[in-house]
Amino acid sequence: MSRHMLLAALWVAFGLVWLPFAAEAQQAKLPRLGFLANHSPSKPEYQTFLQTLRELGYVEGKNIAIEARYAQDNFDRLPELARELVRLDVDLLFVSGDQGVKAAKQATDTIPILVVACDPLESMVVSIARPVGKVTGATCISSELAGKRLQMLKELVPALARVAVLYNPDDRNKSFEYKEVQKAAHSMKLTLQAFEANSPSGIDAAFVTMASDQAQALIILADSFMNAHAQLSMGNI
Repeated sequence: MSRHMLLAALWVAFGLVWLPFAAEAQQAKLPRLGFLANHSPSKPEYQTFLQTLRELGYVEGKNIAIEARYAQDNFDRLPELARELVRLDVDLLFVSGDQGVKAAKQATDTIPILVVACDPLESMVVSIARPVGKVTGATCISSELAGKRLQMLKELVPALARVAVLYNPDDRNKSFEYKEVQKAAHSMKLTLQAFEANSPSGIDAAFVTMASDQAQALIILADSFMNAHAQLSMGNI
């Protein structure tokens, strides 16, 4: 399944989760969804999510109200935007990634939070398998697949010896994911070079060092920040 198809499937899953919530809402008031997005409204996955809601019968202004706020890749704005949605008294907060769920949890302890992420969120939820409290959602559990990705890379390049790993240190889950890559690298006798970047200039600097260190391959541990700057990352390769 392609990346875009995976994202679309996740959005559909969340649309299904939303169904019982909307059905139980008071008829006198439209259920209000607070949509906190990391990127811009032009992102195709956001449009897919909204289209899926419409296909499920939830039409904005008819039987659902949607308050959408977009951080436009400025993740420092997420806490402010989350608080704004809480002040609007939405019935449900829909967020993505570690940054989004952190901002939402800091903004409210009463409004249910729905999160989609590709990382383990043990630091944010009590249990992924049995979610309790006000936070639930779906994860593709990227960290558990990190070692497998390195193994596949080795199969593609049998002579592989030195691998660079680029990740955002501000996403707490990435350090956990990097440890999983380290375990796999140790078993395959590969040398890892870790590069941290939480700004576009940091990405540029990391690639300069990778080139000088003669890294043979690169693994990027994806999160909202890395996804937002994917074009910059690819342009450095």
